[in-house]
Amino acid sequence: MTQTTSSFAALRPVLHDAMREAAALALPSFRNGEHTSARVWSKAGGSPVTEADVAVDTFLKVRLSQIEPRAAWLSEETSDDPVRLGHDLVWIVDPIDGTRAFLSGHPDWSIAVALLSRGEPVIGGVFAPATDHFYEAVAGEGATLNGTPIRVAAQEGLEGARVTGPKPFQDRLLDGAARLGARPAVTVIERVPSLALRLARVAEGRIDLGLVSRDARDWDLAAADLIVREAGGAVCDLKGRPAVYNRPEPRHGELIAVPLTLRGSALAALDA
Repeated sequence: MTQTTSSFAALRPVLHDAMREAAALALPSFRNGEHTSARVWSKAGGSPVTEADVAVDTFLKVRLSQIEPRAAWLSEETSDDPVRLGHDLVWIVDPIDGTRAFLSGHPDWSIAVALLSRGEPVIGGVFAPATDHFYEAVAGEGATLNGTPIRVAAQEGLEGARVTGPKPFQDRLLDGAARLGARPAVTVIERVPSLALRLARVAEGRIDLGLVSRDARDWDLAAADLIVREAGGAVCDLKGRPAVYNRPEPRHGELIAVPLTLRGSALAALDA
């Protein structure tokens, strides 16, 4: 293990504790199966935001800046500062990924945090406080769920694959596979509201293929991307290229999260 990797690994327990503290700020206003008790308003463009999003974001900005003060900052709930483009280290944060789930009482929301080094995620955490599922990874050290190592599923073809994501995207996948031979019988998994959590479940092996619509942002993806990679999978565009982070516009096109054994079949179907 290099010294650089060692230094990132040393941040893992500190980041873990910080994310749990952040979750403790949001959980009191989450109501399982009911509307949140937090104040809710709309951002520009109409997306909802709650006071819990802001509280978590504010807390993590302070805490993570203490953990690694050399790192710049990119978060869904903070105005973007282009100074991040000149930094080797950048914190990427989604204080509540799946805000609509949080405010409606659906348990599949998460807090997602990644640290980038030279544009690559080197440590990441995705924590679903309502279910106490904590996914973590450090580059080169594997991925875990609640401290137990996880791996992607060993699915090799689309037949029998467990797929989740937008229905039009699923239809394109299946139509393309049919043009290449036979339309596969897949198991459709209910769409996971938190994108970070959707990808983490691919890493865990509960989902074989996670489909991601265009316009996902760095904060939706970076932490879960590392977790998928470290669990033996990939997050890539429809040409098979890995996601690229900390660009001037932190927005992505269509992506898939998939075990390496299934990537070729999925990409071929989507290109057919």
